[in-house]
Amino acid sequence: MSEAGANTPANHFGGSFGPNEWLVQEMYERYQSDPASVDKAWWDFFADFKGAPTLNGKPGIQSSATKTSSPPIPKSQLTKPIEQPVAKPVVIEKIVEEKVATTALKPADPITQPVATTTTPAGARVEPLRGVAARVVQSMEGSLSVPTATSVRVVPAKLLIDNRTVINNHLKRGRGGKVSFTHLIGYAMIKAIRAMPEMNSFYTQLDGKPAIGHPEHVNLGIAIDLAKADGSRQLLVPAIKGCEKLDFAQFWSAYEEVVHKARAGALTVEDFAGTTLSLTNPGTIGTVHSVPRLVAGQGLILGVGSLDYPAEFHGANEQTLSDLGISKVVTVTSTYDHRIIQGAQSGDFLRRIHEILLGEENFYDEIFEALRIPYVPIRWVNDIQSGKDNAVSKTARVQKLIDAYRTTGHLMADIDPLVYKQRSHPDLDIVNHGLTLWDLDREFATDGFGGKPFMKLRRILGVLRDSYCRT
Repeated sequence: MSEAGANTPANHFGGSFGPNEWLVQEMYERYQSDPASVDKAWWDFFADFKGAPTLNGKPGIQSSATKTSSPPIPKSQLTKPIEQPVAKPVVIEKIVEEKVATTALKPADPITQPVATTTTPAGARVEPLRGVAARVVQSMEGSLSVPTATSVRVVPAKLLIDNRTVINNHLKRGRGGKVSFTHLIGYAMIKAIRAMPEMNSFYTQLDGKPAIGHPEHVNLGIAIDLAKADGSRQLLVPAIKGCEKLDFAQFWSAYEEVVHKARAGALTVEDFAGTTLSLTNPGTIGTVHSVPRLVAGQGLILGVGSLDYPAEFHGANEQTLSDLGISKVVTVTSTYDHRIIQGAQSGDFLRRIHEILLGEENFYDEIFEALRIPYVPIRWVNDIQSGKDNAVSKTARVQKLIDAYRTTGHLMADIDPLVYKQRSHPDLDIVNHGLTLWDLDREFATDGFGGKPFMKLRRILGVLRDSYCRT
């Protein structure tokens, strides 16, 4: 087959494999030695696959991103062979022990121990990087050709946490499953991209001159960190295709399918090809702030940090945090190709994500509707200042809320399984009772309701809905 018709990531799938090139190369080498060792879904791709040499001198992947999405590389760099580290001769160190005089010790004298000294400086052990590790080096060095910049924004996560709690409680009572913070933030990213399509672009060259590419679809790469049996870790970035047309239920399903295939080792070449932008969440392991690498062929990668209280409140107890109305926060970063995306665009992109996560553009309404949750989501409102008089007033308001559920709670009951409808009633909206989402984790006197003298408002609402509003 000719070069123009060869099965390469560039002309067959419309994009490079990016950080996944090491995995494809590893499978290609296994295919060369024993085709049966590779899933049949890869055979057509590898049958006429043409690659570039790797550090080991074997055929490897020739990324289209290197051809079209990065500046020309000087011939001196292309022809210069990569020198393998040469193991230095092992230096045998001579240990000299200092002799300590054997004299009679008095009870108050310190005990002197022999001190081992070396006659030569300690040498470091050097190991060559081969296989997957060598391909990671190539990918990271290739990413250095992309001039990047990063925008940072801290987003309050209170509303995100509370609505996720409502979603997962509903799923637990019904079909099961669990929605993660990454699902919600990823979908907020997709909504922001729909409003700002210029962020879904990549740098390339046209007739040897700089150009910008505008992909037809939004293919979101999901960074998945997998632990191997030997304790090492590997990074896979499969893509969810056509995200611009997915509602949340479809996006959630596609996301879970990709993760399941990655953990089962069932990803195919189509899962890696055509990625236009990426999402990574090192916050799951406690990272607060991340500036990820941007591979050639993409214009943007969004990094998500951990959800936690601001550092200055780490010493406060839970009750103090609730009384003060302190929210957990999440740091999001936008690392972008500065040749095609400017700082103002990136900052505006993060601002839009911030507003979406606070409920703008009917974000949570869309999610609740897609998952068929028969309630309206929690709304973002400012906390109401609490004082002695106001505390008494809020307790009375909670009592009025309990009475309202006893009177009209049945109007929100989901009694028709054939018709979906988001049910609400003004008398059952906590905002109409002078309460907000900031009161959900505060305790109020219940006058014996629920068998307890004091309960958090979140628990009070759970008991009321279980009693009057379920099927």
